[in-house]
Amino acid sequence: MSDTAPREASTPSQWAAPSLIAVIFINMLGFGIIVPLLPFYAKSMHAQPWQIALIFSAYAMGGFFGEPFWGRLSDRYGRKPLLISTITGNCLCYLALAFAPNVAAAFVIRFLGGLMSGNGAVIQGYIADVTPPERRARMLSRQGAAWNVGMIVGPAVGGAFAHTDMGPIGFRIPLFIASALSAVAVTGIILFIRESKIRDQSISHRPSRWAAIGEAVGNPVIGRLMLLTFLVGFAFTGIESTFGLWGLARFGWGPRQISVCFAAVGLVAALTQFFVTGPLSERFGEGRMLAIGMGVNALGSVLQPFSTGLIMTTALMCVTAIGQSVAWPNVGALISRTADPHRQGQILGLNNAAGAFARFVGPLSAGLTFANISINAPFIQGALIVAPAILLALSAARRAPPRTVQGHVGAEAAP
Repeated sequence: MSDTAPREASTPSQWAAPSLIAVIFINMLGFGIIVPLLPFYAKSMHAQPWQIALIFSAYAMGGFFGEPFWGRLSDRYGRKPLLISTITGNCLCYLALAFAPNVAAAFVIRFLGGLMSGNGAVIQGYIADVTPPERRARMLSRQGAAWNVGMIVGPAVGGAFAHTDMGPIGFRIPLFIASALSAVAVTGIILFIRESKIRDQSISHRPSRWAAIGEAVGNPVIGRLMLLTFLVGFAFTGIESTFGLWGLARFGWGPRQISVCFAAVGLVAALTQFFVTGPLSERFGEGRMLAIGMGVNALGSVLQPFSTGLIMTTALMCVTAIGQSVAWPNVGALISRTADPHRQGQILGLNNAAGAFARFVGPLSAGLTFANISINAPFIQGALIVAPAILLALSAARRAPPRTVQGHVGAEAAP
């Protein structure tokens, strides 16, 4: 690595980050199998609409608490043991969900699943540990590409094995498959992934959890990026959560049209993140591409109310996906470059927690505006919220340290 901070483990192979991404993809595939089936699974247990919404939100709530907790522990004990333990917990949660006796139990299991799956900061921390600063956006974008491919392939697998006419028991095979994929991912980490950090139990340089939050929020780079993460997540998870209702109200669409649109979005996002985001960020800078990506994202959203049908809607959703895919990996790259290398997992976890909280409140807000203002309101709301986030991106980028110099979360940044 080109960071000035001393390394804590032996120099990693150039295949370290891609190997982890390949293994994590297997786990993401399991996630993709389950998510589209959840409403039907909950409905098979006679859940009310508000209970279905709670089951969805439980996962985000769990991630909100899990992200900073696992990130902090991974800074202290290493990334590999935390990846093994969290994915194992997720594996067991899928298995437990297959035998959930009622809606309340499903809610608790999904909360615990979100808690265990709130290991994004651990994954990002590993990638930051083994990747030079100038290539982190590329690797983080490939992690996002793996996520999108999992969300394309997973629903097809889940749909093939689910039997909705059999009640809750008809969803057990997809849940077993998701659990098995998590077990395979754990095995892959044990066998093929080397630790990127030595165990560090020193607490002399570690502030308390609340002090760390205060430092992060007050940092001129990380604080802005955390606010940006919340605003963008709030805006566009709201759009995603109401998109199916919008398609039904506007064009009379059913699941087939919505699935076609989301499959195209996932494919475009994966291709963009794998082939486009990294080279653009390395050439033009993370901050500039973050701002441009969000601008493209907002443009696609504000034009969506003028759509005339499936083709135009899908094209505009793909424009939005391109903007999101170009922008998002640069947030993690900028944070990892600014944060104290001993606390990258913790700081990335705090940022991911801001995103998880946005995924909880964003759909609630969008649902209210959709029902009480206009079916197009979530799109307009999203574009308006992202506009100031573009300025936050440019401001944070100006204050971030150069790519070849690792910063410190508590250090003074440029004015």
